Amino acid sequence: MPFDVTRVRDAYPALADGYAYLDGAAGTQVPSCVISAISGAYEAGLGNAGGAFPASERAVAITDSFRQAAADLVGGEPAGVVLGPNMTTLTYRLAAALADTWRPGDEVIVSRLDHDANVRPWVQAAARAGAVVRWAEVDAATGELPADQYAGLLTERTRLVAVSAASNVIGTRPDVPAITGMARSAGALSYVDGVHATPHGPVDVRALGADFYATSAYKWSGPHIGMVIARPALLESLRPDKLVPSPDAVPERFELGTPPYADLAGVTAAVDHLAGLDDAAMGSRRERILASMTAAERHEQRLFGVLLGGLDGMRHVTTYGKAARRTATAYFTVAGHTPQQVAEHLASRRINVWNGHNYAWELTGVLGIRDAGSAVRAGLVHYNDESDVGRLLEAVAELT
Repeated sequence: MPFDVTRVRDAYPALADGYAYLDGAAGTQVPSCVISAISGAYEAGLGNAGGAFPASERAVAITDSFRQAAADLVGGEPAGVVLGPNMTTLTYRLAAALADTWRPGDEVIVSRLDHDANVRPWVQAAARAGAVVRWAEVDAATGELPADQYAGLLTERTRLVAVSAASNVIGTRPDVPAITGMARSAGALSYVDGVHATPHGPVDVRALGADFYATSAYKWSGPHIGMVIARPALLESLRPDKLVPSPDAVPERFELGTPPYADLAGVTAAVDHLAGLDDAAMGSRRERILASMTAAERHEQRLFGVLLGGLDGMRHVTTYGKAARRTATAYFTVAGHTPQQVAEHLASRRINVWNGHNYAWELTGVLGIRDAGSAVRAGLVHYNDESDVGRLLEAVAELT
């Protein structure tokens, strides 16, 4: 059965404004069910957890449902879901906790492919611990992150490998299982940035071999909530800084302050929405998620073939990234125009895109475009359709 993008789009009120939303890589719009879940939680009344009254009990139930939903989305365990305001904050928190176990001369491996949120926290934590930072390099011509280089980077002193499951600008999807497998054999942990990967296909943290998997709900139709999924036993081995009277159980010991309970209800609604993208999907929520995200990925890749083919067919356009496996994310420049000028032109045509380095600081340096404003990013998600792609290609063609 073909992917019913019209039905999917009807769930998103924001898409009725006539704009082509090709800015999903920076954050997606939210469906009505998420809006209703958040407002419904506030309307019902909420209290902080631990109280002997219904509003407090509702907050606890919302939190429990959130952890189960996040676990279902990526194939993890509810007791291993750590919540936070965003992936960057959580990564800094985990980096500090892990670095407490590092000693001078220990080693950490980061990659030039990654968003800086999966680079700088580790580089800075390593500096404080006296650890050595090793770099996995990107092939500038293809945008690939060759997995075989990790065999030469890993040593008996390697404590952590940080790697992205998908580049947030050129879409490259490295061979994460191969990388994490080598890390595990060397006795190292792996921290996988799944922020850009999660919206674009089914995720299985066990198959990826990720000891820690980070994702952000606002990239997949939810509110601004971040989460890291890990094995509960692994979290038990870490002792982050915390307030004395705050919970010491896992995963709560990693969570600072009172969580935004209504937003957590929105995350659960977003996961349920993703599970229903394929209206023929059957079975448990996890099974429906796998089927729906597989269908959504096929839909995105079909559109991406049209988008990329159209851009590559224009002599005044240069695209970046030619990896064999990539998300539906185009990164390009237009001759004679800065990326900012291209984005402004597209905005005048009611098309939303981003321009700049998009925090892919190391990668845009490798590509040699950072100092010139980097490039323009157009990202497809499950609610984009043929008309969005056609409008972008027409508008870019006007810049010859």
